[in-house]
Parts: sequence; structure tokens; C-alpha cells
Amino acid sequence: MKGLIAKKVGMTQVFDESGNLTPVTVIHVEPNVVVSAKKKENCGYDAVLLGLDDLKSSKVNKAYAGQFPENVTPKRHLKEFRNFDADVKVGDLVGVELFDKCRYLDVTATSKGKGFQGVMKRWGFQGGRSTHGSKFHREAGGTGMCTTPGHTFKNIKMPGHMGNVRVTMQNLRIVKIDPELKVIMVRGAVPGNKNCTLIVKSAVKK
Repeated sequence: MKGLIAKKVGMTQVFDESGNLTPVTVIHVEPNVVVSAKKKENCGYDAVLLGLDDLKSSKVNKAYAGQFPENVTPKRHLKEFRNFDADVKVGDLVGVELFDKCRYLDVTATSKGKGFQGVMKRWGFQGGRSTHGSKFHREAGGTGMCTTPGHTFKNIKMPGHMGNVRVTMQNLRIVKIDPELKVIMVRGAVPGNKNCTLIVKSAVKK
């Protein structure tokens, strides 16, 4: 397993050697700092804790700062990666070169929040006729039961809160890696707003 903390820049499009257009998401990867390295002998499993974005000293309490070694400033974002497939030590910087030999990535982020939505937008229901006098346009239809069992079952698709959940896009193909710009371009869309924090990992299934 290889992984980094990154940020989403946005989407664009690139052309390959054959002239085919490919929509890509640009992911900016600042070097991650190795905050700690856990070993199986001490903790029961192997893992590496990475950090990104320095915090002001005025915003860090003693309890939070206590987990950082002396040569590492407190970080805003922390993420632990188990079975990290790279030989690193505390204080090392890990950048986009980590994915030089990877072809596919899994990207995790919090999706955009869309508030309270109806069944047509939330679940893709077709709805009723839009003609005059129909009286059934965008409603969900019947959701209740008869006298037996006399209640609505769980997990029925109904209106409610949409978005703002943790989403993982799997098997995104790497189109280009630019070490100078610290950028990774992957084919397809990635959840979240622009400048949101992403967790980029080597693909599990590919």
C-alpha cells in the first residue's frame, strides 16, 4: 500500500499521442512529512503516519503537539497508512515520486453537500407526467404498508440529505505525473470541492 495526502485543483482535459481527448482531474501533492512509523513488534501492525500543512503555534495545544517529534512541526492533516510500501523514517518527505511505478489510484474525499433533496435528484426516480392535471409530478409515490406490518421498512429510497459523505473512487488511471509542478493527473472525476483534501492511495483492485 502506498498513499499520500493531497489537494484537488480541478478538472481539465489533455490529448494523447493519438489525438484522443481525455478528461482528467489535477491533484496537487505537496511533500508529506513522516510523523511516526509504527512497527509490528511494538504496536501489533506496521503503519506510517503522514502529515500535511503546518499549523500556527497559537492554534496547537500541548495534547495535540505531543504526538509530533521535535524536528517535525505540527500538521493540520494527519493520515495513517498501514503496510506502507516504502522505506521511510520519521522526518522524511514523501512526494509524487512515490507513485512512479503505479498505474491506477484510489482517491478518497468528502463529496459536495447538496442539502435536502427529493427522490428524483437523490435517487434518479423518473417521477410522474408533467402534463396539466396529473397531480403526480416529482413525488416519491406510496411508501406505506398495509395493516400488516403497518410500518415503513428501513432503507426505502426517500427524500433526505444528499452528499457530504465519504466517497472513494477506485481504479483511476494515472495519465501524467509532473514532479516539478508536484501534480498528478488521473482520468475521470474525483469527489469533493476544489482545494479539498484528498487521500490518494495505490489501487487495491488493479
